[in-house]
Amino acid sequence: MLSKEKIARINELSKKSRETGLSEEEAKEQTKLRSEYLQSFRNSMANTLESVTVIDPEGNDVTPKKIKDIRDKKKRLH
Repeated sequence: MLSKEKIARINELSKKSRETGLSEEEAKEQTKLRSEYLQSFRNSMANTLESVTVIDPEGNDVTPKKIKDIRDKKKRLH
């Protein structure tokens, strides 16, 4: 999870970009922060999806094999 300070800085740079534009240094900072944010989001989404169990209307576990394989691999590593 990205810190509140970094998220606030992303928003600050975005607002400044729309209003007055960014310096070269600020644009690089914005790109770096956005990359960090996206990586954090992707990791969080992957963890969420890996913990989901899909149940059909009859009550059968129909979780995709790919997700089950990822869970099994993680269990073996721990």
